Amino acid sequence: MNPMHHATGGAPDPTAIIRLSTAYWDSQTLLTANRVRLFDALADGARTPAEVAQALQLAPRGTALLLKACAGLGLLTEADGRFANAPSAATFLVSRSPAFMGNVIRYSDQLYGTWGQLEQSLREGRPALPAEAYLGDDPARTRAFVLAMHERALGIARALVGLLDLQGRRALLDVGGGPGTYSVLLTERFAGLEAEVLELPGVAAVARELVAAAGAADRVALRDGDYHHSDFGHGKDVVLMSGMFHRESEASCRDLIARAAACLQPGGLLIVSDVFTDAGGTQPAFAALFGLNMMLTAPDGGVHADADVMRWMADAGLRDMRSAALPPPMPHRVVMGVKP
Repeated sequence: MNPMHHATGGAPDPTAIIRLSTAYWDSQTLLTANRVRLFDALADGARTPAEVAQALQLAPRGTALLLKACAGLGLLTEADGRFANAPSAATFLVSRSPAFMGNVIRYSDQLYGTWGQLEQSLREGRPALPAEAYLGDDPARTRAFVLAMHERALGIARALVGLLDLQGRRALLDVGGGPGTYSVLLTERFAGLEAEVLELPGVAAVARELVAAAGAADRVALRDGDYHHSDFGHGKDVVLMSGMFHRESEASCRDLIARAAACLQPGGLLIVSDVFTDAGGTQPAFAALFGLNMMLTAPDGGVHADADVMRWMADAGLRDMRSAALPPPMPHRVVMGVKP
């Protein structure tokens, strides 16, 4: 049920609107606590605000207020003036935990200022965050970007691998495959499958290191190129396009699908994974908001509906289309189509 439609005694209730107007207070509390490593400071047990302030070199009074706010949000517990990590924070927000999500959350942190320029983007019709040097111009920045992308991709890729059956398939083209994470996991899961990852030269250089470090260099090859105009080759029996469509216009998505269809052999499978909305584009709310996030960060950024992607696949001659959601909390869906 939409909280905005909740009414008391038939009269509209402003509670949800007030809550939305201060929602960024919650976000900034979490993002800042993560950035200053507050949860690491509590990794070995409960501490007083003064102890936390000293450990993190923060002002004592503000630290006490931050700790209380984090406890109010359920991230910490408080007893006898001492604060401790709640189980979820201990699992996901302490850096030595195997399930640490702090670096993933830093993506939201880095975009906080960009979201403050939403009106400017709406008026000027262009991203508030210009296309930066993270795709190859600046090697250090590109490296950091690809490593972060790898960390984000790991969770999604593991879930995606669980949804796919590529048994008996031999040749995978991973278009715009970034760090090669998907190809490494898929070729590991399905014996006999080899992958070619098409990526920009600067990204591919870092990906080669990651693939080699994973011991997958014999199964996963990197090819330098730009998926907007590089040749996809032919005779592939799987083409994977993950996390690309949210940067592309409908015309560009249709072109990518047509070129994928052309490079597939009969019976070949096209897999498109991304954040998609339902038909109409308003739900789930996260996906609709993700569309704004992409508008702020890419010239053609936005969000598409999975129903539209299936229609574009049909127009390109693919058949047996279906869509499946990745397990929560991941907001992604996978759309698949087969070349007759």
